Amino acid sequence: MTFEILIQVFFMGIALSMDAFSVALTDGLVYTDINKKKSFFIAGVFGFMQALMPLIGFFLVELVEVIAGEVAGSNAGPIMAQIVTWIAFVLLLFIGGKMLIESIIELRKPIEKKESKKFSFREVIFFGFATAIDALAAGVTFHTGLSTTTTIWLHVSIVLVLTFTISLIGLFLGKQITKLLKGRYEISGIIGGVILLLLAVWVIVSHYAGI
Repeated sequence: MTFEILIQVFFMGIALSMDAFSVALTDGLVYTDINKKKSFFIAGVFGFMQALMPLIGFFLVELVEVIAGEVAGSNAGPIMAQIVTWIAFVLLLFIGGKMLIESIIELRKPIEKKESKKFSFREVIFFGFATAIDALAAGVTFHTGLSTTTTIWLHVSIVLVLTFTISLIGLFLGKQITKLLKGRYEISGIIGGVILLLLAVWVIVSHYAGI
């Protein structure tokens, strides 16, 4: 493994973690009961998912090559990328749209009836999956150009650490923005919903534009 390959993996890790950063920022905006333990849990889930998906993609290509040959393995990559891109788009569109609509409804309620959003383990895990599903395609890249079976573990470890760190930064920034909004949690939810909807659009644009 060369230094140049490590640099490539490092920057790919940063690129993969941007989705997690956006959702972590959203979590920091909308969850009103975030503490240090919950912050580390969120960042850990996002880091784990962003590392797991490329690993799955890598070994799926390996499996296809073993069963059907190298040509089939190389053809499986673009098909996989196409499928997971649209799955990620639909999931983010659903989450972002739901959050936006609920926040707008909450904004129109009388002040005394408004409720703040609480931390949800199930929702965090769902967020982690939704933002990481498109990283399956990165496993194909690792397989074809950057990695071997031996070094893939190092590469996904780099992705995990980077995503974990960047997610913590996103959570911190989200909480600071919420403080600036002086407890207007419904506005935080609207901002979060818009971020997720933009992220959904970005997943499609980046895939077809080759960004």
